Order: sequence, then structure tokens, then C-alpha cells
Amino acid sequence: MIVIGLTGGIGSGKSTVSRLLARRGAVVIDADAIVHELQQLGMPMLGILAERFGADIIKEDGSLDRAKLAAIVFADDEAVKELNAIVHPAVRAEMATRVLAQTGTNNVVVLDVPLVTGKRPDHTSALVVVDAPVDVAVERLVSQRGMTEADARARLGKQISREERLELADRVIDNAGDLAALERQVDDVWAWMHTLAPLDGAAAGGDPAPTD
Repeated sequence: MIVIGLTGGIGSGKSTVSRLLARRGAVVIDADAIVHELQQLGMPMLGILAERFGADIIKEDGSLDRAKLAAIVFADDEAVKELNAIVHPAVRAEMATRVLAQTGTNNVVVLDVPLVTGKRPDHTSALVVVDAPVDVAVERLVSQRGMTEADARARLGKQISREERLELADRVIDNAGDLAALERQVDDVWAWMHTLAPLDGAAAGGDPAPTD
């Protein structure tokens, strides 16, 4: 198997690129999707979060109120660190399990991950960064996710900078244009991925997610 890290700032269109790669045959392991799975009703993490951040983050039906949790966390840098300390180890473990399940295949495995520090994903053949100018990302967050401009810029400010991500990239996908332009770039990157060295089983047992 070939293991590739895929990252990008909020509003960059990373999830769109991830879906396009999946259509081309990539096995996508999505860190954000795993977070949602681990925080579902009945999962142990839900109780841990409520104990730390208050019962108000739990809705009447027992599920997590993500908007309330985000409002608490993004207003407090220390709370962000505490949330990460709860969530990231569990996500890393689950991602590693899913990578190991692909050992011995010829698949291209794409780890769709946020970069919370200026560190490349461990045990990957390369890192692809989906990039968009800050103003473009802000406009998407406002128009597509209903954020205010101030909230969008605050969220971007909590992430590593665009420049830091680009310095780490082996390939960059410029997502400032239209879908047709994005599709062409994804085709090119998909072909390039198949030229990379495969990851052996021993390396696959490591920590694939750059979450601290």
C-alpha cells in the first residue's frame, strides 16, 4: 500500500478533494469522520467530554451539541489543548488500526487529517496540501457553513498558517478556482501517488495522524 497524508486549512476544500480521490479508488481514512464516530451517543468519549466541559454540551437526546462545545473551546486556548488531549489519542489509535487493515494490499491510502502543528504525518510516503487564499476560505465558510466573517477568521487563526502548511507539502492542490480545474489537479496528483514507494507492514504500525 501507499500511504499519503492529505491536509488543508478550514475552508480550503480538503473534504472535496478527499471525495474526489475516493472516487478514483483511494481508501480514505478521515480523521474528522472518526472524531464524529467516537463522539456518538453511547461512546465513552461523550461522558468524558461532558465531565470536562459541562453537561450543557449534551443535547436532550443525549447526543453531543457540537456548536456549544465549539463555542467553549474556541474561546479558550487552554480548553483547546484539553480537548485535543481527550480526542487525539483515540483518533490516532483508530487511524492506525485502519491503516494496518490495508497492509498487504496495493491500495492508495489517503489520511485526511488536520495539521495542528507544523509536523508532517508520521509513516506516510508524502503529504498533499489543499490550498486556498484566506479570503476565499473565509467566503466559503460564510456562504456554505453560515459562519460570520469574524468567526471564520477566528477559526482560521486557531490553525497553523497557510505558509507553514505549504512548507511541508510534497504536492499542492490549488483550490482557488472552479471544480473543473480542481478535477484536473486531482487527476494529476492521483497519477503521481502511484509512483511513490509503498509502505511496509512494520511502518504501518506507527502513528499516522499528526494530532499533537
